[in-house]
Amino acid sequence: MGDLTKSAFQDRPDLHVETEGEFKGWRTWSRDNFETHNGPFYHRMEDDGRIRCVFRVAKKHLNGANNVHGGCFMSFADYSLFAIAGPVLQGPGVTVAFSCEFLDAAREGELVEGTGEITRAGGSLIFLRGQLRAGERTVFTFSGTIKRVKLKTPADAIVDSR
Repeated sequence: MGDLTKSAFQDRPDLHVETEGEFKGWRTWSRDNFETHNGPFYHRMEDDGRIRCVFRVAKKHLNGANNVHGGCFMSFADYSLFAIAGPVLQGPGVTVAFSCEFLDAAREGELVEGTGEITRAGGSLIFLRGQLRAGERTVFTFSGTIKRVKLKTPADAIVDSR
């Protein structure tokens, strides 16, 4: 994967580094309104180059049974896909496939940790798999595919040079 310290993982214009509290020094993205509203979700690169993602379960993450809502797990797993892919993504992407298994519950106050790996990175597709853990318990497993996309110029911004 080359020198990860010089990758887009470090240089995203929407990268925010937390400056205080429990997640001081952890990173998140500021431009995804859905994740900002439903998180906060954080990630960082460990010394060995692996990406670790975390969030602290709050009341807003719970379902009617006082366990983490399945949609919250799925949103955090999708966030984790992009954090894990960050060192090789090198630009924008979209999730084109996502599978998951719900294995156990997480509860208010617990720290949920997401880890995973890139299983293959091609020219346009990146394949990944991972897991979410609460303490020693694996609570959720997932796999997904990200498609690299090129930003298109809006049709009305194209100048006719005739």
